[in-house]
Amino acid sequence: MENFTYYNPAKIIFGKGSEAHIATEISLYAKNVLLVYGGNFIKELGIYDALVKQFDEVNITYFEFNKVIPNPRLEHVKEAITICKENEINFILAIGGGSAIDTAKAVAVGALDDGDVWDFYTGKRTPQTALPIGTVLTLPSSGSEMSNASIISKDLEKLGLEHDLIIPKFSVLNPEYTLNLPSYQTAVGIADIFSHLLERYFSESAYVHLTDHLLEGAMKSLLINSQLLQKDSHDYNCRAEIMWSASVAHNNLLDTGRISDWGSHRIEHEISAQYNVTHGEGMAIIFPAWMAYVAQVKPEKLAQLAIRVFNRDAIAYSIEELALFAVKDVQNFFLQLGMKKNLTDLQIDNRDFSIMAQRATKNGSVGHYITLDAVTIEEILTIALDNQF
Repeated sequence: MENFTYYNPAKIIFGKGSEAHIATEISLYAKNVLLVYGGNFIKELGIYDALVKQFDEVNITYFEFNKVIPNPRLEHVKEAITICKENEINFILAIGGGSAIDTAKAVAVGALDDGDVWDFYTGKRTPQTALPIGTVLTLPSSGSEMSNASIISKDLEKLGLEHDLIIPKFSVLNPEYTLNLPSYQTAVGIADIFSHLLERYFSESAYVHLTDHLLEGAMKSLLINSQLLQKDSHDYNCRAEIMWSASVAHNNLLDTGRISDWGSHRIEHEISAQYNVTHGEGMAIIFPAWMAYVAQVKPEKLAQLAIRVFNRDAIAYSIEELALFAVKDVQNFFLQLGMKKNLTDLQIDNRDFSIMAQRATKNGSVGHYITLDAVTIEEILTIALDNQF
């Protein structure tokens, strides 16, 4: 087991009616707020009217930035930073899913800085301060509502910032806001959550029985709840468990004492940057391809996954056979969610594989369970073209 320091001060307000606490929480920090969201959904869900009423009651002034898009862009971040500086914003409230929250985090570190916020994502500089952030989660997926991470795109680069300054002060999680999510948004969210669990699961760290079993339990709960949700998409309890799973999968608790992999995410970031693919769907294609490669060179953890999560017979099959079962079982789960099977189904061919692999490894090899260089990443992308196992 590895040494670790665990820190996560995010306050979670969970359940029906939890949005009633938003203004009270913000008032602990500020009175001049920027709302960060995209589209019209916050008015359709009634969140906007509830916020305005609360803000009026406690004299909170608010401004709006409503241009958030999937795979959030640097130019939008800079536009929101300008709003903050011109209006002396001192709190940011993100409403939505990972794209809104990641945008808000980028704005938070840029609003109090005179340089280029992109420097924080390239690693050229480290943020020294940030505006406080709160979130209202409406799309369980990224876990950004409890994480110290933000992912932003500039042109064909998609990079991340990790810093404790951008952990939200509070996050409001009302599963009722997810009851009418389109099936595709629900599915890509579950795929993203499952991929976060898998990235942590694939670790070479020894004596991590506790977190191994916690990760396996979280994965099994997603298998169960996704099946129940297909029978009744308005099942509040299923929605609630999936919503909390997203937070637990990415609040770093399940990282404690172990070194996670993250190679698959680095590959998928190139896919979504190059082709604007929804992250969860990209992960549903890349992870089975990565696992198929790993099954050939380091099958042991895959075999454990097959036995403990997918109930494969540990006696009847070899480690190598069990590893291949794990690849197929994970792929079948994603397909049952309605995800595409391979890159070809997304109209993606191999013409950009070389440059994508070079971008992914420009700072060196990636991944920890196995390390990936540019050649290996191209091989995994080639597997993902058809994902026939």
